[in-house]
Amino acid sequence: MSAVPVRTRRSPLARLIRILTAVEMGVACLALALIFVLVLLQAAQRYLPIDSFTWTAELSQFGLVWLTFAAAGVLVTRDGHIALQLVDNIPNELVVRALHVLALVLVTVIGAGFAWACESLVEESKNLSSPSLGLPMSWVYVIPMIGFASTAVRAAVGAALVARYGVPASSGSDELDIQVNGPVDLDGRVEGEARP
Repeated sequence: MSAVPVRTRRSPLARLIRILTAVEMGVACLALALIFVLVLLQAAQRYLPIDSFTWTAELSQFGLVWLTFAAAGVLVTRDGHIALQLVDNIPNELVVRALHVLALVLVTVIGAGFAWACESLVEESKNLSSPSLGLPMSWVYVIPMIGFASTAVRAAVGAALVARYGVPASSGSDELDIQVNGPVDLDGRVEGEARP
């Protein structure tokens, strides 16, 4: 008789976060594909005997903005944003925890401020449109607004989790393998870890 794998049941909040992450990464992937196709089209227009489309450069620039801000919240959750790993090497765990919480609180405040600024841009730019494409500028600012709001919420949750449980060591496959406050040898393994 073989053992049946046990499925762990995820909480509704964990499922919601996974769905939101999938949506945000989907938007980022679509923006990346849009940039790729538009840049190829721009390059092809230089060598084809057709009139060039003036809107391709503008839309690829908007795609870069959408890509950047759609993925910002996911990077905060996965601890993939810019960080100073020098802080992680401080021997006092309480200092490391306090600095991580401070950094996440600052990200929360800045993300909320930028989301609020984007919300006012959406409201104020209802009558404006982009020069070449004619895209309403309020549409352009919606994705950054959502990205900043996601960043603020995810950073606030991260600050609460770090304050309560401490700084977790990376364990996901898409994260750097760093052991916070743990001795690591030159091969990047935690001391005492079995070697293959």
